[in-house]
Amino acid sequence: MILKETFENARKAANALNMLEEKTINEVLMALAEQTEEDCQYILKENKRDLDAMDKADPKYDRLMLTEKRIFDIASDIRKVASLPSPLGKILWEDVRPNGMKISKVSVPFGVIGIIYEARPNVTFDVFSLCFKAGSACILKGGKEAQYSNAAIIKVINKVLIKFGISSDSATLLSNKREISTELLTAVGYVDLIIPRGSKNLINYVRDNAKVPVIETGAGICHAYFHTEGDIAKGKEIIFNAKTRRVSVCNAIDSVIIDKSRLCDLAELFGPLKNKNVTVYADELSYSALDGKYPAELLKVADENSWGTEFLDYKLSVKCVENYTEAVEHISKFSSKHSEAIITENNEVAERFSKEIDAACVYCNVSTAFTDGGQFGFGAEIGISTQKLHARGPMALNEITSYKYIIKGDGQTRIDGAPQKCCI
Repeated sequence: MILKETFENARKAANALNMLEEKTINEVLMALAEQTEEDCQYILKENKRDLDAMDKADPKYDRLMLTEKRIFDIASDIRKVASLPSPLGKILWEDVRPNGMKISKVSVPFGVIGIIYEARPNVTFDVFSLCFKAGSACILKGGKEAQYSNAAIIKVINKVLIKFGISSDSATLLSNKREISTELLTAVGYVDLIIPRGSKNLINYVRDNAKVPVIETGAGICHAYFHTEGDIAKGKEIIFNAKTRRVSVCNAIDSVIIDKSRLCDLAELFGPLKNKNVTVYADELSYSALDGKYPAELLKVADENSWGTEFLDYKLSVKCVENYTEAVEHISKFSSKHSEAIITENNEVAERFSKEIDAACVYCNVSTAFTDGGQFGFGAEIGISTQKLHARGPMALNEITSYKYIIKGDGQTRIDGAPQKCCI
C-alpha cells in the first residue's frame, strides 16, 4: 500500500483531534476564516490556473470558479460552523438498569473521513471545517480540474493548523491520479467513511469499488411538478430560480411536469427561461403548447434521454401528464431521490405529495435551490445524502458523527441463568 504511512498519520491526527477542547477547535476555525480572507488573492491566482485550463462552456466551469465574494462567503460559513454547538459528547439516550448500571449513548467522532470530489474547490474548505468541528481528520481526493485551487486551500488550512500546534495530517490532500482513489476506497482499518461528491459516474465508481463504508451524495435529478391547481406567478418564479440560479449544482431542477389541464399556461410559465437561453426538451403535447411561443432554436423534441438526466447546464425537459398519479409515477421512475417540488394551492395534494415522494427533500411551493446546509441553518455541509442509511439530505455536523455506549457501574457482574430482557 503506497499510502499506508499517509493513512496511519491521518489516524494519529484523528486520535489527537478527539482530545481537543471545543474552545481550541473554535479558535482554529475563526483563525482559518481570517487567514482565508487574508490569502484571498493567492487563492484566486491559483484558481485562475485551473480556470484557464477549462473551457468556459463546460458546465463545471461555474463550480470551479472562485471569486472574491465566494471566498468571503466561504470564510463566513467557516465562522458559522465555529459558532455552532459542538456535535460531540451529546447524551443521545441514557438509562439506569435495575442493577444500578448506567448506560449512556454518546455522540463521538467518526475518526477519518475520506472525500472524493470533482471541480468544486469550496468543498475543500467545507469538508475541513465540518470534519474538524466534528473531531475527525479528513483525507481529500479532488479532481484534476481543481488541482491548483485545492493545493492552495490546503496550504492555507495547514498554515493555521501548524500555528496552533495541530498536526497538518488532520487535513490531507491526495494526488489527483485515479489510481490513488483505489487506495483510499480500500483503506480498511484506516479510513472510517467515504463520501463522494460529484457526478453520477463518480458516485457509481465509488460505490462499486469501495471496501470502506460509503454515504452517497451529490447526484441530483430534480423535478418540479406544476399541479392543476398551481399558481402561475409562483410557478414561474420557482421554476426560473430552481433552474437558472446556478445550473451546475445538484439542487437545480432538470425536469418540469405539468398537468394536461394547465398546458395553456406552459408558455407563460417558461417565459423567463428565454432570457437565460434555456434549451427545453418537450414531449409531444408540451412541444405543441410551446411551438411558436418559445424560441425555435431553444425548443427541442424530447427523447428517452431527456428523462432521468442531470443536465448541469441551461437545459430542461418538460413532461405533460394526465393527472397527479401519473406525475408521481414519472418522478418515482426517474428521481435520484435528492429534491422534488410541487407547485399547488391544494393543501391536501401538497400533503399527499410530501408523503408519497421518496426523496431527501420534498418542497411545496418552494424552489429546490434551498437544498443546502447553509440554507437549512446547518452552517456549511459536507454533501447531500440521497440514501437512507445513517444520514439523509444536507449532511452537516450531527450527520458526520457516530456514537458509542458508555456503561458505568460499581462492580456489577452478569450472572448466567438470570432472567434477561435482551439478546444473549
